[in-house]
Amino acid sequence: MDAYWMLQALKLARRGLGRVSPNPMVGCVLVKKGKKIGEGYHSFFGGPHAEVAALKNAGTAARGSTAYVNLEPCNHWGKTPPCTQSLIRSGIRRAVIAMRDPNPIAKGGIPTLLSSGIQVRTGILELEARQLNRPYLTNILQKRPYVILKAASSLDGKISTASGKSKWITSAKARAAGHKWRSEVDAILVGINTIIKDDPSLTSHGQGRDPIRVILDTHFKISSHAKVLKNTGTTVIATALKLAPPRFRKEEVHVLHVPRKNGELDLRQVLKELARMGIGTLLVEGGASVHTSFLQEDLADEARIFLAPKLIGGEKTKTFFEGSGAQQLDKALHLKNMEVKTIGPDILVCGHLN
Repeated sequence: MDAYWMLQALKLARRGLGRVSPNPMVGCVLVKKGKKIGEGYHSFFGGPHAEVAALKNAGTAARGSTAYVNLEPCNHWGKTPPCTQSLIRSGIRRAVIAMRDPNPIAKGGIPTLLSSGIQVRTGILELEARQLNRPYLTNILQKRPYVILKAASSLDGKISTASGKSKWITSAKARAAGHKWRSEVDAILVGINTIIKDDPSLTSHGQGRDPIRVILDTHFKISSHAKVLKNTGTTVIATALKLAPPRFRKEEVHVLHVPRKNGELDLRQVLKELARMGIGTLLVEGGASVHTSFLQEDLADEARIFLAPKLIGGEKTKTFFEGSGAQQLDKALHLKNMEVKTIGPDILVCGHLN
């Protein structure tokens, strides 16, 4: 039954998607005599952790129970007190934990629970727990945001017509799904060519909270009239210029000076700086040269690709992944843990890259 109750904890944890970053998504279920007596999840950054919420839900009935939690309870004072101490004080008998916390600041919960006499079992649905918190693991272990590459193309991989028209390759339902993803990440990134050509707002279009907007603009070509600069919230402009034009020196526009690499902005440095700003998840929406750079630098962790049931053709028509390309098939990038589903008339292909 341990796996059954852990699955419930994982389902609870997922409710924190888009609300707790850069913290991990965590759920907790309290069980006694085969029955659930309390549950909780980390619902927003800075708010109560899952264990505390579950203990509050259970009340005094928590004494003698088993706590199922998908991540090792934290053992430090942060925005909230250590969850280990709350569990110990509640009088739980046993803790079942899916995975250990790799964060050097938060880890240590398991030894603390054991030293207090609480039985501990680890590794239950660990793979599922790691998949759920891939962004958190990337943040901690690689010191950068988790990067989701999003693209929309025809079945033959084209992202525009021969004349450069791209509105709209995919359906309204597919676009709505993409807008929902924006509300679930910390930031969205595009290149300056996308801003100049399409003048997007880069908001969630009412699907939820709006992400921070990040623009890769090596030569600082963005117009002060761009829609992306007129929205509320923060816009980050990554540029090679050391001094931004005076009209951009305002509170809601954050200018990020980044060195070049092979003539373009150093993407690894961009990600490093975004991580320092607390950005844990990043949705990269293109265009083609930006997608290509992230893929060639091995900096895309996940791909979400819409395929419209259309054939556009054209020898020189752009695709979302270009560059020099793989010379051998075994050198091609492979999607792992792939999922395929239909959204309206379009096909959505999702998979992990790193």
